[in-house]
Amino acid sequence: MIDVQAVKLHHLEMKLVSPFQSSIETVHKRESILIEIQGRSGQIGWGEVVAFSSPWYTEETIGTCHHMLKSFLIPELLKKPYQNPEGFIDSFSYIRRNQMAKAAIEGAVWDLYAKVQDKPLAAILGGTNNQIDSGVVVGMASIDHMLETIGKHVSDGYKRIKVKIKPGLDAVLLHEIRNRFPDVPLMADANSAYTLDDISLLKQLDEYNLIMIEQPLAYDDIIDHAVLQSQLETPICLDESIITLNDAKKAIQLGSCRVINIKPGRVGGLSESKKIHDYCLQHSIPVWVGGMLETGVSRAHNIALASLPNFTIPGDISASARYWEEDIISPPVTVHNGKIDVPRGPGLGFEVNRSKLAKYCTHTERFSK
Repeated sequence: MIDVQAVKLHHLEMKLVSPFQSSIETVHKRESILIEIQGRSGQIGWGEVVAFSSPWYTEETIGTCHHMLKSFLIPELLKKPYQNPEGFIDSFSYIRRNQMAKAAIEGAVWDLYAKVQDKPLAAILGGTNNQIDSGVVVGMASIDHMLETIGKHVSDGYKRIKVKIKPGLDAVLLHEIRNRFPDVPLMADANSAYTLDDISLLKQLDEYNLIMIEQPLAYDDIIDHAVLQSQLETPICLDESIITLNDAKKAIQLGSCRVINIKPGRVGGLSESKKIHDYCLQHSIPVWVGGMLETGVSRAHNIALASLPNFTIPGDISASARYWEEDIISPPVTVHNGKIDVPRGPGLGFEVNRSKLAKYCTHTERFSK
């Protein structure tokens, strides 16, 4: 039973250890909202809004998510008890899109539900792995700086390297990486920087033995990706194009991709993530968990999700220290020999450090029955 008595929204602002650059935007500091819900018996569940401050990744922002939470989702959660997270999810099925707002409050509900059951969230979701492989993302910079950064991550034992590419910084970058690191598991993320006019250029990337190229074409496209995939040896991975299970079904049926990146925030939460995972498992499409420059709260949700059996590719789940001088969870997420232990404690298996939360919190709002 999930009977939420109060909800708090903690508005945070945290500076990244180093700026993170994609083909679209450079992020220096991370604005986010942590959701704290309190059940009748005193247990606490945590969720996180992973939208960015501006709508460059999806149409959602911190501001739009705040509006949806305050005006619609929190009132729905406080309205009545729910037997399980699915019951709460059904209650807001009338709300279209707004996936990141939904995922944030749903994540808190899943954490609380697991704690009420006194079980790890990973087990509640059906996770089977006690450890997950960890990958890392290298943002755009000079080639020399990127090579230096990759070398450090390889020395740290990360199981997969992802680099951001765009026209003018693609084949030349990958050529230099392969010269220096011929055997490192490598993928390239284009963030929709190309069109079908670039097919000849993208075909050149086949020679670099990439695990995949992620979202090379338009953020909302499935059709053109099918055309491109038919001409590439390198598997295409879809990210922004997959918002729902139905999107995944269409992409797989059309042959638009051979891999799918699952980000709980992008697809509306852990429930939809699990449905996409299960469908991909049935159709032999490997999946992995993508990252959103999260705090430890969402990172903990991602660890639990990545313990499911079809997450066979190392995800963007790296150590807390990769992005933050200090994370807001205790203990911080750590990587040993390229692996992260899946927590065995109830719920997320991490605690929010209240003193660090206060340090980075700009203001808090409270809602109750």
